[in-house]
Amino acid sequence: MEITLAGDKEFDEVPSLKSKALRINLNENIYGTFAEIGAGQETVRHFFRAGGASGTIAKAMSAYDKDFSDAIYGIEDDKRYVTEARLKKMLSHEIDLIEKRLTRDKHPTKLFFSYANTVATIDFAKKYKGHGWVGIKYQVDPHEDYNEITLHIRFRENDARLQQETLGILGTNLIYGAFYKYNVPKKLLRYLYDHLDKDQLEIDTINFSGPVFKDVDNRLMSLQLVKNGMTDAVMFAPDGNNVLPAAVLYKKNILALRGSFRPVTRVNMDMLQKSYDMFIKENKVDPDNAQVVFEITLSNLRAEGEIDEQDFMDRARLLCSLGQTVLISNFQEYYRLVEYFSQYTKARVGLAMGVNNLVDIFDEKYYRHLSGGILEAFGKLFFKDLRVYLYPMENEDGTVTNSENLKVHPRMKELYKFFKYNGKVVDITDYDESVLNIFSRTVLKAIAEREDGWEAMLPEGVAQLIKEKHLFGYEAEEEIYNE
Repeated sequence: MEITLAGDKEFDEVPSLKSKALRINLNENIYGTFAEIGAGQETVRHFFRAGGASGTIAKAMSAYDKDFSDAIYGIEDDKRYVTEARLKKMLSHEIDLIEKRLTRDKHPTKLFFSYANTVATIDFAKKYKGHGWVGIKYQVDPHEDYNEITLHIRFRENDARLQQETLGILGTNLIYGAFYKYNVPKKLLRYLYDHLDKDQLEIDTINFSGPVFKDVDNRLMSLQLVKNGMTDAVMFAPDGNNVLPAAVLYKKNILALRGSFRPVTRVNMDMLQKSYDMFIKENKVDPDNAQVVFEITLSNLRAEGEIDEQDFMDRARLLCSLGQTVLISNFQEYYRLVEYFSQYTKARVGLAMGVNNLVDIFDEKYYRHLSGGILEAFGKLFFKDLRVYLYPMENEDGTVTNSENLKVHPRMKELYKFFKYNGKVVDITDYDESVLNIFSRTVLKAIAEREDGWEAMLPEGVAQLIKEKHLFGYEAEEEIYNE
């Protein structure tokens, strides 16, 4: 038996929380447990209040005491409680209990579920706003394996009671969406904000798994989070899975490289390698604690108009194949990227960039929305522990532009000199001269027009992957002939 969406029409108005909870309660087959740690039993109360909960709620609990929690779910290796690992243990433990205590012979049509959250709300000093992990493990067919949705949230409200209420609304939306919108994950994602405002809550990581989500690529779901304004940045690891940015960046020396990577070229990798070699030699940088990040901005993804998801995935696959960690952000200006990093680390941050990018940083038009203009932006950018590693540009006449001879607007000359001669901008000198004339757009054009020689412009193995996976519209001549 499978729940269908028949009759689940689109509502002109968002259904109330009570109607969502009641619809779950009145489905005689949905049955499961609620385990909530750290912010009260805020989700389950919506289901108790809606009525008819006896047919839905097998158990509701809060293991607030750490010793009790450890006795139930085990002790985490890092001794922490508000983690993805703890959430997953909670979900699995509660599902195991349901399976042991209720036999399938007696309940052949039951769709078991476990909802859980582990949360830290705002502290008394209001220094830490609070965050948490929320998830559901559930069935839509009693004969199929379980599906799982897990997400990480950051509270934006400054009151613990309001955060508790926000969590309860989110949990109700998640449970309802899991059962009635699972076949349209993008909509399920948007519906998580029913009766919520983005000023109340940020969702910065989400992962789907299980049989009903077998065709869902979590990197695309990450992209939706940024695209829908649910968060400013998401990250995925070399294995292609979404990861929590805080877990990757916390207290790290970060070296970031921004680009289109459409596709990633030899010049991108030379810029990375040479800047990294310089970065880890800095006195304030611990080579064992350094993290490289390839960043693609949403504005870059929209450069050709609407975001092309296939194009995005092509870039993602190539960067992951090179073992890189990728950040997708909504930070058009560099100072916003540096501010974002400073949430997680006070250690030195490096930005590797080309001459054109640095010239753009000194263009006042990008800062007209700031009351303090370019000076405010530079206060946020360069007065952090930041260093820019500048990759040179080869001109048409064969000369090379670097930090010594680049030209900024006359009004910006003295400002540029100030940062340049205070060591905030340093030249990459040990660069590969043979790759200076390689541009992504040249490679892309060559692929589209089936020209020869583009393979040599890419890092080892990348051209082969483009051909095998037919990335960026690649088609072999024999395939075109066969058509």
